[in-house]
Amino acid sequence: MAWISAALGLLLIIFNLDGPWRFPSLDRLSSILPGGVIGTPARDAASGPWRRFHAIDGDTLDGPGGRYRLHGIDAPETAQQCQAAGGSYACGEQARTELARLVAGQELSCDQLDRDAYGRSVVRCRRRDGLDIGAEMVERGWAMAYRRYGTDYVAQEERARGARRGIWRGSFTEPSTWRRANP
Repeated sequence: MAWISAALGLLLIIFNLDGPWRFPSLDRLSSILPGGVIGTPARDAASGPWRRFHAIDGDTLDGPGGRYRLHGIDAPETAQQCQAAGGSYACGEQARTELARLVAGQELSCDQLDRDAYGRSVVRCRRRDGLDIGAEMVERGWAMAYRRYGTDYVAQEERARGARRGIWRGSFTEPSTWRRANP
């Protein structure tokens, strides 16, 4: 009997949030009810519709509902340095700048694939022109294929390494190794 009262209370709250004379849409119910509505995919704030994001670092976006980790890639951390042409350079900052260029002025559609240890949605994002943001970061050499979580972008990494683009033009510590050494 208590569950009936709770369910009615929840429906009243949802009903009032959507306006006094409209029944809430399935998307609205999916975003509020735990587990979504049967027959509809669970969605995150970034999923589905086209939205704007901005780069936090080379593999993390900030957008509607919080921060999002790009699936299948690992980019140098913002404070990370790499070596090339006889000196060091701010490869982490350059990776962030490259991701910022890819998303600047663009609307992205992102599909949530998982959640990471920090509670961020792990997403695959594409621009309206179809460009997969993660694939492009790896292709340009500013991120690695994160094989621990998938092999989606191994071919792009091999091309970037062969052409010595981005971080591949010199030497660097793998981002996951750098994070362990610099908590």
